[in-house]
Amino acid sequence: MEAPPVTVMPVTGGTINMMEYLLQGSVLDQALESLLHRLRGLCDNMEPESFTDHELVYLLKGQQGNPFILRARRSLSHPTAPWHLRYLGQPEVGDKSRHALVRNCVDVAASHSLPEFLNEMGFRMDHEFVSNGHIFRKGAMKIVVSKLSRILVPGNTDNTERLSLSFLVELSVLAPAGQDTVSEDMRSFAEQLKPLVHLEKIDPSKQRH
Repeated sequence: MEAPPVTVMPVTGGTINMMEYLLQGSVLDQALESLLHRLRGLCDNMEPESFTDHELVYLLKGQQGNPFILRARRSLSHPTAPWHLRYLGQPEVGDKSRHALVRNCVDVAASHSLPEFLNEMGFRMDHEFVSNGHIFRKGAMKIVVSKLSRILVPGNTDNTERLSLSFLVELSVLAPAGQDTVSEDMRSFAEQLKPLVHLEKIDPSKQRH
């Protein structure tokens, strides 16, 4: 669920290998409009981009250790757009003073045969969900406000059920390794969203990939 919507991921000749800086929180459905109003005032784009995406999470189990996880995402709003394959590394646990979670992020555009390719490579689809919502931008920062829904019948994105009575809020920045000053900018921006939403650095041990 951590991946940004495929409709806005940059595609510049292949692979993007960056560090993702991330803060997360949630807002109840009844507080959504207040949060969107606040974001419109703070962000570069007055009107947010809307998206509806279908994400599939694939696992490849090895002889030992944790399984290797890849995320395949496609836009339901723009069916002809390329799929995106995303790898998210384990969160770094070194610098406790960082205000944001930091992890390696590799994103690559792919053809519509991506699911078949992953199956042939030995990956197994673990779960899938639909994400829809809004995207705001503030400089290098991206703010995604999304509602997550489980898919009740495998592969049928028209038959879904909302997972909760809240919206997931994610503040993220993609930057080269070592650009830790961005986490301070993120903390400052997150402060401006209180008390509507409290964005936090999630404990890596509680992260689901």
